Amino acid sequence: MISLFPILLSLGLLMYLAYRGHSVILLAPLLAMLAVLLSGEASTMLGVYTQVFMKGLGGYIISFFPLFLLGAIFGKLMDDSGSALSISESLVAKLGKKQAVLSIVMACAILTYGGVSLFVVGFAVYPIAAALFRELNIPKRLIPGAIALGALTFTMTALPGTPAIQNAIPMPFFKTDSFAAPGLGAIAGLIMLVGGMVWLNYRAKKAFNAGEGYGEHHNDKLVVTDRSAKPSLLVALLPIILVILINFICTKWLLPSMDNSYLASEAFGAVPLTKVLGIWAIVIALVVSCGSMILLNWKHWKNLKESLSEGALGSLLPIFNTASEVGYGSVIATLAGFIIVKEFLLGLSPGNPLISEAVFVNVMAGITGSASGGLSIALNTMGDNYLQLASQFGINPELMHRVASIASGGLDALPHNGAVITLLVICQLTHKESYKDIFVVAVAVPVLALIAVITLGTLMGSF
Repeated sequence: MISLFPILLSLGLLMYLAYRGHSVILLAPLLAMLAVLLSGEASTMLGVYTQVFMKGLGGYIISFFPLFLLGAIFGKLMDDSGSALSISESLVAKLGKKQAVLSIVMACAILTYGGVSLFVVGFAVYPIAAALFRELNIPKRLIPGAIALGALTFTMTALPGTPAIQNAIPMPFFKTDSFAAPGLGAIAGLIMLVGGMVWLNYRAKKAFNAGEGYGEHHNDKLVVTDRSAKPSLLVALLPIILVILINFICTKWLLPSMDNSYLASEAFGAVPLTKVLGIWAIVIALVVSCGSMILLNWKHWKNLKESLSEGALGSLLPIFNTASEVGYGSVIATLAGFIIVKEFLLGLSPGNPLISEAVFVNVMAGITGSASGGLSIALNTMGDNYLQLASQFGINPELMHRVASIASGGLDALPHNGAVITLLVICQLTHKESYKDIFVVAVAVPVLALIAVITLGTLMGSF
């Protein structure tokens, strides 16, 4: 058990220092080397850094950089074209002011399901939410919870076909696509949406009965957006519809029907189509959708070159943050103490590897404060084990995929999560004011949805 101490100390420092705002890009290699040093393997530190840490970091970037790049560009184009604003305002108008909370949740959900990042969604939706909540005298402290429900839960991990990185990471490990276990994913998504809305409506009603209103927020700095070039709702929604539709067509028909025999050659790594199919489909969908958005808004771009450049640059920090965490996890997985953790989790439920997978992914996501980082670490270290156990117990890999994806969106949203901190900064609120609602809608309810999926999947299999 002494061998666990270096890992626990290193992980504890990673969580604490990341929460304090220090860069994960710097923390990950330093704390990984600290764990190696304290494990009595100081002589191997240089080799571990170049051959293990950097290999894990580089492997993640090689696999997923196209998704980060295209996703960031797509989000920037949605923002600069006014499409995100058009969708948000149209939903508020259609659903009515009595459904203010639902309007904000659905606006975030539509944008993130179409591939727009949380950061773009937060900046685009917050001004609308703040103005609406102030007008209806709904406490401002509920805004982060509403945005988190729409952007950090069911569209990130559960709904089939979502281009979110959390849905893409399991694909090469289980040889699945983004539509894995669609029925179970839809059920989980519904549980998250309904459960989150019940909580937020309860909180809003409780505040109303107590006479609590929007509150005094003199430091509000609402973003002033130019509405003159805002596209129609149809034009704004079309690129999002294309992402989902083209992804489905490429996954199920177009790419499998093509001659992909060349992939078997050594020049292409002798990789099976199933291992790259999902990534290819999402890349094609995002490229076509970005192109369509540029053409549909051709007359309205103020500086298209700048939008594309800022979108591309905006992808670098997120992917290097996550890749550094993956490199860190790769190092931890080589230490003697990790064998204890691995054996414990594998033996957690001998007759049901779904439980072991769910717990391991959740724990790693919670430790790193990152859904994609924790999921990558978990599958990089134990993905082969889980695929083997799935075959041994007759479990459809699609079910393993969906459980892993949903599990990544549970404990990841603890207070040190970067997205949570950013969201609170955007809303100019504190953890004390708003984290309770974020915890319920983005941690507690998704964990309940995960339990439901494991139960249904165990009883009925994948569907």
